[in-house]
Amino acid sequence: MKILLTGITGQIGWELQRTLMTVGEVIPVRRNEMDLTQPNSISGTIQQVKPDLIVNPAAYTAVDKAESEPELAMAINGIAPGIMAESAKKVGAALIHYSTDYVFDGANTTPYTESDKPNPQNIYGKTKLVGEQAIASSGVPHLILRTSWVYGLRGKNFLLTMQKLAQEREEIKVVADQIGAPTWSRVIAETTAQILSQARHHVSDFLVSKGGLYHLTASGQTSWYTFAQAIFAHDVQHSERKLQNLIAITSKEYPTAAKRPAYSLLISQKLSNTFGLFLPDWQKTLELVLSE
Repeated sequence: MKILLTGITGQIGWELQRTLMTVGEVIPVRRNEMDLTQPNSISGTIQQVKPDLIVNPAAYTAVDKAESEPELAMAINGIAPGIMAESAKKVGAALIHYSTDYVFDGANTTPYTESDKPNPQNIYGKTKLVGEQAIASSGVPHLILRTSWVYGLRGKNFLLTMQKLAQEREEIKVVADQIGAPTWSRVIAETTAQILSQARHHVSDFLVSKGGLYHLTASGQTSWYTFAQAIFAHDVQHSERKLQNLIAITSKEYPTAAKRPAYSLLISQKLSNTFGLFLPDWQKTLELVLSE
């Protein structure tokens, strides 16, 4: 299986570059080789490589900055996936794409399923939803994996931000009224590889029958505040910390350019039922990450 992989410097892409080697020949493309803001660059690269599968974790993920750069966010998150889907069809390839819990408004009190109606409240979520819809309407064999609160030991994420702030400040205030499931980038990559290992060599046929939209997040739930508590409880770098007080605050006390959903918990039951894969609890994976 020849796999064209985007976003290789990102959290998920970096992990995918390693895990996908177990299921096929990975052809990684950097931003200067396939520019997601340039339709001709996307279609030209896909036509040249002629992959069996395109895996696209690349995204504009600066949630607050997207509010002031909606055109750029839409080009990368909304338009580019549609072009990838159409280009994939032309060369007979399938497409795997990653989306977000931020396509929902947070009004639910029970975990969101794939059949719940999206209602994004910020530009980032709106552009990601457009990308989902473009892929689904293209008719290309595809898999859209919605995940949430992605973190790891690379890139920009909540875990690394908390570790950095703990070395710089004696007091950190963290929002306690937003609920979700922190999901390790490596778990996302490994789950993707496990799904593909079931396809063997006929990935397009496999995704025609079993593809579509799936939620892929860690089990359990938490707030950003309790996530931070868990990070500091399991983090062994105590000697480097200045942190004395971790303070819970409300979203209103921490205004941001982009509105976040108060509740964005996704349930991965459909993924488990279809592929027989069960994602571990977020606390167990956090312990693994911090033990590395």
